[in-house]
Amino acid sequence: MEITQPKNATASQITLSWLLARKPWIVPIPVSRKVDQLYENLVTVEVELTSEDLNQIEITASKITVQAERYPKMHAKLINR
Repeated sequence: MEITQPKNATASQITLSWLLARKPWIVPIPVSRKVDQLYENLVTVEVELTSEDLNQIEITASKITVQAERYPKMHAKLINR
């Protein structure tokens, strides 16, 4: 699935837009070490994802197999997992 070209957006912008579209209480905190990165993150609000885009992202993401635990065992114990 290639969604970045038709939207004229970077993969990071699509990811941030997807997160913003998921739930109103999700607030992504992107890392910006350079001014260019900050600008790229800021213009993410201009990237509009349709319901079809969001559905295709969900379908594609559901096919990804997670290869590792979310937290190392030591840290998982700290959060009762």
